[in-house]
Amino acid sequence: MTPHSYAFTRKTIGRLSCGVVHPTDEQLPIGSVAVFCHGFGASGDDLVGLAEEILHLATLQMGTVMVFPEAPLDLDEQGIPGGRAWWMLSIQRLIDAMEQGHYELIKDSVPDGIDMARDHLVETVQLVLESVGLGPDRLLLGGFSQGAMLVVDTSLRGLPAPPAALSIYSGCLICQRIWQPLAAKLRDTAIVQSHGTQDPILPFQTARWLYDLLVEAGCTVNFIQFSGGHTIPWEAVESTAKNLTDLTNAPRSHAAN
Repeated sequence: MTPHSYAFTRKTIGRLSCGVVHPTDEQLPIGSVAVFCHGFGASGDDLVGLAEEILHLATLQMGTVMVFPEAPLDLDEQGIPGGRAWWMLSIQRLIDAMEQGHYELIKDSVPDGIDMARDHLVETVQLVLESVGLGPDRLLLGGFSQGAMLVVDTSLRGLPAPPAALSIYSGCLICQRIWQPLAAKLRDTAIVQSHGTQDPILPFQTARWLYDLLVEAGCTVNFIQFSGGHTIPWEAVESTAKNLTDLTNAPRSHAAN
């Protein structure tokens, strides 16, 4: 268990409203930054509960700053009060594709709005890293569902260097023609990917496509297949905590920009 106490605050970082979990001891050296992006239709605080779970499992010699940005698009007018989105989805198109078994429409799609979402997230991540004097080699990016797709895209074509660790919860392959030639950039990134075999939102096959793309590019992926739906299994939280422990406790001299 991490031997330090943490507090939660909310602040605007760049253009995104963020929940921030940080050490209460302002003198504690910061050894890592972890940023988690929620899924389509969720509130900005949807993944904040991960902080307590990860900090309970991790053993951090230095502190970490955990950031939970709120997606920029408001879904109130779409009938999802309090819901947010990184980019808009054609829900009916997705349903029709799945009902007809045309999953390839998902992996070939390049969503309108993904560039704006990526730019917003990159700005927030870089500001957080700069504020604590760290670089991407001390960064863990994680996301659920739409947020998982965003952090993969950000890792491949947003940040100046790949993150040290990447957690992909219930995500899938999109932007295939763009991601495929870039995927080798993540060869040195500790990747956790989890997906339920009974996921009714994003079929399991779409996650396997992403896994195959990464492995074929030479990446090492801890793929956690579980019997369940569109959720985050405990094993994935444990693996994320381990990766955060490893990168946080690495000698500080290798982390500075």
